[in-house]
Amino acid sequence: MLNERILPWFKTGKADVIFLTKQPNVRWTTGFQGADSCALITANGGYLITDPRYTEQAELECPDVNLVNWREKGGSMMKAVAGILKEQGLKSLAFEEDALSYQRYSELKAATDAELVPTLDVVETLRAIKTPEEIRYLRAACDISCRAFWRILEDIRVGVTEKELAAKLSAYMVLEGADTQPYGNILISGPNTSLLHGIPSERALQYGDFVLMDYGCQFHGYMSDMTRTVVVGKADEKQREVYELEKRMVEDSIAVMKPGNTAGDVYEASIRAIKDTEYMQYHYSGIGHGIGLFVHEQPFMRPKSDYVFQKNLVTTIEPGLYIPGWGGVRIEDQILFTENGNENLISVPHDLIEV
Repeated sequence: MLNERILPWFKTGKADVIFLTKQPNVRWTTGFQGADSCALITANGGYLITDPRYTEQAELECPDVNLVNWREKGGSMMKAVAGILKEQGLKSLAFEEDALSYQRYSELKAATDAELVPTLDVVETLRAIKTPEEIRYLRAACDISCRAFWRILEDIRVGVTEKELAAKLSAYMVLEGADTQPYGNILISGPNTSLLHGIPSERALQYGDFVLMDYGCQFHGYMSDMTRTVVVGKADEKQREVYELEKRMVEDSIAVMKPGNTAGDVYEASIRAIKDTEYMQYHYSGIGHGIGLFVHEQPFMRPKSDYVFQKNLVTTIEPGLYIPGWGGVRIEDQILFTENGNENLISVPHDLIEV
């Protein structure tokens, strides 16, 4: 069934139809879960354009949306779009300016007389506020990730490699009920933990290492994203100091995450614990983001952001400290904004764990 939450956009009069090529936006509007597809949405209905590999799946997943096999209608996706515009008498088409390639734009422009109108974040803005069903899926994804965390702790020991642990962590999430399309998880150790988006390597864990795990899964397409940092063996004095500062940064942030406050307010809270310390230089200013069908969605929490939080928004919160050559600590939770405050969807405590 077509997601009717997009229909009020047409009252803006910006275009007769909106053309979506980002897969999360295609899925959100049409219900189609496959790849290699695009959607045309009008005030009166929608079209899903794909190829024969996905037509049967599309018929099952979105029976109320008009299905178009582009191989049989023009021989290319853009020619199929142009054909629909002509048949339906649609004079203007809004497109995602940050997603449509120049090649496809040029092909579409050559194939249609319709006005092409660039747009940005039309569906992303709508997707930010979650429905009860979406919240259930996000909660389930977070629960799966938390259960996988307790399983992976049993495997963390001196000598095991980052790659081996990362593979096991992904497997545990699937075994706990996640969709079988894992996305890139980060599991790094020792000095590598100062890399914000480090890639798991052949490095073997050593006694006294930090192990940073930034990972998540999908449940019915909806994503979890959590981070925990643990120590192999016993933490030293500096590790405890940095970890406790990081813990305060996260908890100070969560305390102001409520409807009516802004993303900028959260950033200011996140740096309170380190503002007058030597560690201020080692923090990163991007401290969180919305999450749903895509791992990095609106809003983005940054300094001076005036984005105002609303009920049923779901975001991460993940300030961190990253010291080149020494290591880093990140704790990341997933927060649901409620009527007067928030609910943390990640149940794993913030306390330092030594394994």
